Amino acid sequence: MSGWDSLLPEALGMLPALLLIIASFFTSALTAVFGVGGGLAMLALLGLFVPVAALIPVHGAVQLGSNTGRAWHQRAHIRFSITMPFIIGSLIGAAVGAYFVVQLPDALLKLVLGLFVLTVTWAKIPGVARLSHAGLAAGSAVIALATMFVGATGPLLSAFFAQIIPDDRKALIATHAAGMTVQHALKVIAFALAGFAFWRWLPFVAVMVASGYLGTIYGSRLLEKMPEAIFRRWFKIGLTLLALDLVRRGLAGMIW
Repeated sequence: MSGWDSLLPEALGMLPALLLIIASFFTSALTAVFGVGGGLAMLALLGLFVPVAALIPVHGAVQLGSNTGRAWHQRAHIRFSITMPFIIGSLIGAAVGAYFVVQLPDALLKLVLGLFVLTVTWAKIPGVARLSHAGLAAGSAVIALATMFVGATGPLLSAFFAQIIPDDRKALIATHAAGMTVQHALKVIAFALAGFAFWRWLPFVAVMVASGYLGTIYGSRLLEKMPEAIFRRWFKIGLTLLALDLVRRGLAGMIW
């Protein structure tokens, strides 16, 4: 047992590590089936055991591995015509965000993000499905910029891609995975440049990613069997619940 303990960071015990590794399977399966929910669920679970200073970078590393695995497993369904402009826009947005020195109120950002996700989820935005590459890049830059201030932009990207891919659940989830891979890669690079010691967490993160990949395989099989109409219904319900939680936390932060 001591040999396994030596592979874990000092701040994390064996039992919490095992619980998180098991949870990685189920959260990855959840995202592979419905496209949303797994990342925020994992963030909440990590927050129970991982020190605050390491929470966001470790979550970013785990999600980078999880989304990379999902994008690879579902690579046949990725819409590369969307992914490439998204990558360009994300790089621009991240570069611009790096120059912002004013810290915007976290509560206000959560409230605005939640309301925006609700709007994009339930209102059909004219012309979004026919956006040019330049339009896609511009929208992606805005999302990447938002990521510099609010970590929970996965639902926003899901809602954005759902407008562009309204009738193919497999393409939606695969393309979303590719997009989130880019977002989390930029976040991990930023934390690495800031001096975060990822190497201390690497064995734990690697096992989490492996468990998550097994969850992706299982969830992808469930997705294959799910009718498009049922997927869209639960996809919207999931996004709505996540958006309402963002609104709740935003209002609570502004009141208190």
